Amino acid sequence: MHANASLIERFYQAFQQQDAEAMAACYHPEVVFNDPVFKDLRGERAGNMWRMLCGRATDLKVTFSDVSADDATGRAHWEATYTFGATGNVVHNVIDAAFTFEDGLIRTHTDTFDLWRWAGMALGMKGKLLGWAPPVQGAVRKQALAQLVRFEEKRAANAASE
Repeated sequence: MHANASLIERFYQAFQQQDAEAMAACYHPEVVFNDPVFKDLRGERAGNMWRMLCGRATDLKVTFSDVSADDATGRAHWEATYTFGATGNVVHNVIDAAFTFEDGLIRTHTDTFDLWRWAGMALGMKGKLLGWAPPVQGAVRKQALAQLVRFEEKRAANAASE
């Protein structure tokens, strides 16, 4: 197995254990993460997204498959099942990931999934009916980024008080 494929597997094995620190350790310091909700997260912020998501997960189940990689690029398929905290609805998200590598670490990580489908599961009828609409998708992105900013502020305050 190529070393970069092993790196991807290590990333998702850490995710299965909700070990966000191990996930972040797989990232290059200048990583760029993108998905339909979180756009252009760079460096520490990408790791903080995983810290936030793992930290609040209560019933997260992650599976992954079809991992492949070479010296430059990699791919994986992964699925996450969890309860969306804001509504209590169960979400089963199906994601395809693409990676690039630098210095033996993940340099770019792009997850692709159907945001309308996700919104239908997470938000219920509103998401099913309106999840395709740019204003609804924009609101989802805005709320997610606001949650990440609050998480980072709390994390920084905790670090300063130690």
